[in-house]
Formats: sequence, C-alpha cells, structure tokens
Amino acid sequence: MTRFNFYDFRNFDRTPASPHALGWNIQNLMFSSVSCRAKVETCNTETGEYRIVLTGTLDMDPNFWYNVY
Repeated sequence: MTRFNFYDFRNFDRTPASPHALGWNIQNLMFSSVSCRAKVETCNTETGEYRIVLTGTLDMDPNFWYNVY
C-alpha cells in the first residue's frame, strides 16, 4: 500500500477509469486518512446511476506507516 497525497487527487479526474483502478485509489485515500465518511447524495433506481461524496482528513504525519502496526 502506498501513501496517498494531495497530488494523487488528479487520478480521480482521469476518464475513463476502470472500477478496479478507482477502487484502488479510494482505498489508498481512506487508509491514508485519519477520518473519513461517505454520503449517498443520489441513487436512481431506474437508470442505476448514483452519486457518493467522500469527506475526510488526510494524515499528514510523515511517519504514518511506521506507526500503523
């Protein structure tokens, strides 16, 4: 697992992104955060379209991975 930083946010704007690549980036973001939450904004049962908003705070500690375990 690599450390997510502010420069990695540009990976979310790449289109098209595979579900696997997007999931990997979101997982990296969450594991590199001290807090995070998700909110479902919309969910259309007719089209299957959805919108989820992630909110959180990145851990800015440079020794993050040394303190995890």
